[in-house]
Amino acid sequence: MKNFLKIVVIGLFSLSFLYAGLAPKVYPQGGVGEMVKLGEQIALHTDTHPLTKDFVGNKLNCASCHLKGEDGKPGTANGLTSWLDTATSFPAWSKREKSVQTLQDRSNNCFMRSMNGKRLVIDSKASIAIASYITWLSTGKPINMNVKGPWGPTNTKLWPTGIKHFKPIQKKATHINYVNGEKVFKSKCAMCHGQDGKGIAAFPPLWGKNAKGEWLSYNTGAGMSKLDKGAAYVKLKMPLNQEGSLSDQEAADVMLFVNAQERANFDLAKGLLPKEEMGYYNSNVLKEKHSVRSNFKALGLDIDVIRNDKKIK
Repeated sequence: MKNFLKIVVIGLFSLSFLYAGLAPKVYPQGGVGEMVKLGEQIALHTDTHPLTKDFVGNKLNCASCHLKGEDGKPGTANGLTSWLDTATSFPAWSKREKSVQTLQDRSNNCFMRSMNGKRLVIDSKASIAIASYITWLSTGKPINMNVKGPWGPTNTKLWPTGIKHFKPIQKKATHINYVNGEKVFKSKCAMCHGQDGKGIAAFPPLWGKNAKGEWLSYNTGAGMSKLDKGAAYVKLKMPLNQEGSLSDQEAADVMLFVNAQERANFDLAKGLLPKEEMGYYNSNVLKEKHSVRSNFKALGLDIDVIRNDKKIK
C-alpha cells in the first residue's frame, strides 16, 4: 500500500502541469476593474512600473515566475506558480513567517526575496492592486483557507511534493553534478537566459550583475535560490514549451549550477522599510539571513567542494 501511494505521489508530481482553470473573460466594472487592470500591469512590468520600481532591486517582474498563459496574462499558465486559484487559500498559515498571512502579505514579501528589494507598504495602491488582480483570477472558485502553507490548491498539490522529491537528490550532489548542470544549462537554458545567465530580451536573468554593478536576479532568500525548490520549479516549468522534458537529475543538476553562481545575500532587516513608513509587519520571525553558502549548507553541501573553488563567500 505504501509503495502504491508513493507511485501515485510521484506520478502526480511528474505531470508537466496541473489544470487550474481559466482566467475570467471580463474585468469587473468601475473602480474594482481599474484596480485589477493596474495589478495586471504591475505584474507584467514590476521593475519599471512607477508604483513599484523603487521597491525592486533587480530586473525581474512577477511574470518572470508566474508565467503568462495563452491569454497573455501573468499567472494564468497552468501548473506550478499559477495564480488561477491562489486567492481562495488566503488567509493562510506560513511556516516561514510563523503567522497567518494575507494575500497582500504574501505578495509584498516577495519583493524582499525574488525581487531583491523592499517590502511594499501593506495598504499602498500597488499592494492592493496586485492582490486585486490575483483575487480576480480566482473568481468563482470555492474558498478553502490553507492551514498548511501559503499556496493555492494547485500549488499545494505540486509544491511540497516537489520539494520533498528533490531534497534527497540534491543532498547527494557532488562536483560532477555541478559540471553536468553547467552542460544542461548551456544546451537547454542559455538560448533564453544567456550563456552568462544575465537573460536575453524578455527572458529573465538568473544570476549576476549588470555593467553598473546592480544585481539582476533573485537573492538567496527567494524560493528559487533553494536547491530543492528551484529544481521542482524547473522540472515542471522549464524549458519553456518543453515542460517536463528534463529528467529529475538534469533538473537537480542545472539548479545546482545556477544557484552556485553569485547572487545577493538576503537579510530580512534590510528588506523592511522603517516601521513608520511600512506599517505593521505581520510576521513572528524578525531575523533571517541567507547566502549562497548557507543555502548549500542547509542540505549538507559544501559550496567549495561543489564548485571546486572558493569564490563564493
